[in-house]
Amino acid sequence: MTTNPMKLIMVSAMYENGGNTTHRFLDGHPELYVYPFESQLGNSRVQDYMSSLYPLKYRYPEFPLTGSPAEDFELFFDEEWKTCTRSRHVSKFRDADFVADDKERKAIFCDIMKNKPRTRANIVAAFFESTFKAWKNVNRSGKENAYVGYSPVIGFDAEMILNDFPNGHVLHVVRNPWSGYADTIKRPYPLSLQRYTWTWAMLQHHSLVFAKRFPGRYHILRFEDLVADPKKTMGELAKKLGIGTSDALLYPSWNGKKMEQVYPWGTVRIPTSEVNIATMNELSPEQKKEIASISGVILPLLGYDGMLNSKQAA
Repeated sequence: MTTNPMKLIMVSAMYENGGNTTHRFLDGHPELYVYPFESQLGNSRVQDYMSSLYPLKYRYPEFPLTGSPAEDFELFFDEEWKTCTRSRHVSKFRDADFVADDKERKAIFCDIMKNKPRTRANIVAAFFESTFKAWKNVNRSGKENAYVGYSPVIGFDAEMILNDFPNGHVLHVVRNPWSGYADTIKRPYPLSLQRYTWTWAMLQHHSLVFAKRFPGRYHILRFEDLVADPKKTMGELAKKLGIGTSDALLYPSWNGKKMEQVYPWGTVRIPTSEVNIATMNELSPEQKKEIASISGVILPLLGYDGMLNSKQAA
């Protein structure tokens, strides 16, 4: 196995658990190249025991033993970037101040890979490097030394990511399952309560294991802590990631510009404790009880076991 020295920080989260929000809180940091959208690295080569549960676009990619850089580039799912650059009129980010050409990015990717061993680590590193070379109006500080991507549930693949990138980190964001599910059912085709909660519980179980297997490299951040005290939470995270503190970590931004709401980058529009609790209380008592039943083993391990009995719970 050939590794890559790039400092890659991959953000992971269950659906509607604050992954997009945390990604945006990292956005303006002067030491970070932060991917503009979800960096959906997966492809159709990913086939394993988890394939029936988790969309391939959110998984860590696999590549065939032989192939060309041009073929490898096209294997990345990367729906949000590709839609915005190739068919902007149908992109939910069509109004974003974003200038890039995907054909140019592909050419840069191929140029980066032409003299490098064809390994997964090098291919993924070239994907991120070519992205920021092709993004014309990206806000640069000149101090960047790490790349940040976000792909929901990619925490399941943490071992492969951290093995490929010895200097890398995985940051897993967790939100209480009641608020997460309440936001999920606002989507056109939501998961059922049972499917959502079982998946939530499984992902948190994996994350707790990885946090012990990779201490100092796999980090769990609670969405509730982020919105309650951004300065403390993001300051502690910066130390863990080996980056300096910055006021830019105190609010969500896109390409360095402060966002009044995270939408359409994520379902969570206003990241505050009050909105988070109000979202939880959109559920019926029966829904809350069923979620607690399925996720009950995990809840106390993440500090959520008392939420339903708190004064805030309706």
